[in-house]
Amino acid sequence: MTELSDIRRVPGTFRPLRVLDAYCCIGGATKGYQRLGWHVTGVDIQAQPDYCGDVFHQGDAVDFIRAHGHEFDFIHASPPCQGEGAPTKGTNRARNAAIGRTYPRLITPTRAALESTGRPYVIENVAGSEVRKDLRLCGEMFGLAVLMHRYFELGRWTTPQPPHPAHRGRVRGWRHGEYHEGPYVAAYGKGGGKATTEEIRAAKGIDWSTDHFRLREALPPAYTEWIGRAHLATLTPTLEAAA
Repeated sequence: MTELSDIRRVPGTFRPLRVLDAYCCIGGATKGYQRLGWHVTGVDIQAQPDYCGDVFHQGDAVDFIRAHGHEFDFIHASPPCQGEGAPTKGTNRARNAAIGRTYPRLITPTRAALESTGRPYVIENVAGSEVRKDLRLCGEMFGLAVLMHRYFELGRWTTPQPPHPAHRGRVRGWRHGEYHEGPYVAAYGKGGGKATTEEIRAAKGIDWSTDHFRLREALPPAYTEWIGRAHLATLTPTLEAAA
C-alpha cells in the first residue's frame, strides 16, 4: 500500500513532498506540513532565528517563488495581512493616511507568481482580504483555545469545506468596559486580558518560540496539517495507480 506521506516520482522510489512556505515567519504553517513527513523550505524578508523548517532563505517571497517555486511539489503562502483586513481598509484608513502609515498589498503579485510555477498552492489570509474564500478554518475545528478564523485560496487543486462547529463561548478579555471569561484567548495585541506568551504557545500548539509578536502572527500548525492531508487525498488515485 502506498504511504500518503510520500509521493512516487521515479519508478520504484519514494521521497517526501517538497513544500515551500512563503512569508514563513517562525513556521506555524511549516510545522503542520512537517507533521506529515514533508520537507519544508521557508522564505521570509526578515531573519527568522526561531524558524522550525528544514531550510530557510531570507529574501523577497515573490521573487523567490518566481525563481524557485517550480522546484517544489506544493507551495503555501501567507502574505502579510496588516493591509488586508477590514479595519485597515475601512475604519482605520483615514488615521493611517494621516500618520503616513502604509502596508504592502501582496496577495495579487503573490498569486501571479504562484500561477507562473504551475504547482498546486494555497494562499492564506484574513477576512476582508482579496483571497478567494475556498476554505475557512477555525481553531474550534481542532479543539484549540484560539478561534483565529483564516481563509484559504486553493490553486490547482480543491477540497470540500469542512463543517464549522459552533463556538463554545466567548473570547476571554475586556469588551466595552466589561470583562468576559471564555474558553478562547485573544492571541493578538497586549493588555485587556489578551493572551500571554505562554497562553499563545499552548493555544496554538507552538512550542519552539517565545517571541510574543511572531507567535501572534503564526498560523496554528493544525490548520496546515489538515490542508496537507486534504491535498494528499487528491493525490491518492495517482499514487495507487503508480503502486
